[in-house]
Amino acid sequence: MIYADYNATAPLRPEAREAMLAAFEIGANPSSVHGAGRAARKAVERARAQVGAAIGAAAENIIFTSGGTEANQLALHGSVAAIDTNDGAATQLISNIEHEAVTQNAATAGARLYGIEVTEDGVIDLDDLREHLVAMKPEEYGTPILSLMLVNNETGVIQPVAEAAAMVREFGGLIHCDAVQALGKIPVNAALLGVDYLALSAHKLGGPQGVGALWHRPGAPLLPILRGGGQERSLRSGTENVIGIAGFGAAAEAAVRDLPKYQALAEARDAMEARLERDGGVTVMGKAAPRVAGTSCFAAAGFKAETQVMAMDLAGIAVSSGSACSSGKVKRSLVLSAMRQPTALAESAIRTSFGWKSSREEFDAVAEVWLAAARRTVLKDHA
Repeated sequence: MIYADYNATAPLRPEAREAMLAAFEIGANPSSVHGAGRAARKAVERARAQVGAAIGAAAENIIFTSGGTEANQLALHGSVAAIDTNDGAATQLISNIEHEAVTQNAATAGARLYGIEVTEDGVIDLDDLREHLVAMKPEEYGTPILSLMLVNNETGVIQPVAEAAAMVREFGGLIHCDAVQALGKIPVNAALLGVDYLALSAHKLGGPQGVGALWHRPGAPLLPILRGGGQERSLRSGTENVIGIAGFGAAAEAAVRDLPKYQALAEARDAMEARLERDGGVTVMGKAAPRVAGTSCFAAAGFKAETQVMAMDLAGIAVSSGSACSSGKVKRSLVLSAMRQPTALAESAIRTSFGWKSSREEFDAVAEVWLAAARRTVLKDHA
């Protein structure tokens, strides 16, 4: 099988597997004070340092969670709750291409919510953002909180987070960034981005599923959502997933080390897209914008996404349509709708995503198999 669905879940890196196997042998609670407990704590803190180093941040500001979704929920709900506790108010601004882990959690955080437009290339419209910020009178709207992902999961488009953060800061606001699809694909530095909250997930970069992290700027308002034993500096109670956290730390370290190798995939991705455009008449989404190297979202009108996914799967190639986190369903992409793509294209878009184990030959094979499937369907009348 050729695996071209890294944005859904990347294969487990050997470094992560090794760290997890070592953690399996500990078998103790990291909150226990005996020797085995201290060994478990050491594994957790080593991983915390590895994840912190991967984003240029201090380890003590990393909070481990059950995944990227929970990390986003903690930032969105925890910031609003902290502001409310201090008798303040908050208004959330969400880019229209955010993952549902952000949009649905923002919708239940208890603050006013406004969407921010994106361009046809899938980049946040900074003019629209400024218009919203200017119109939001502090005495009525309180503290603006912008949610802007660093890399879009469907198109791979890189967002101007630092520019947006500087703008929001002018208006006394806060910035939450979902960086789940960014770490290991582009350099990520929380301080240089200027954000207050940064969400991460292990399984997107070659770590295990079921573990993530939230970095938060010291002093940024944040209250816990899960309460109980007071783990993670009382910001996320619950016994830490020692095995998963150990794998996360090792994967984060390896992903940063291998960043040049990942970025070199851009040449093969571009060649694949050029062939698909020339021979298959596809439209590549977000092509004019900066993108991460291994992601390509393309569509051919009339060639339904679900048909493409099944045809590729039958040929031994794993790809996705839209977000793979939506209950396993193939449905029209909300991201492409926000980019004002025609319905015929939005319903025909698939995503290929490559990563740390991918080769040039795999890009070539994806193009070959896709074109063969297209010739049997949408291209048969043009042969």
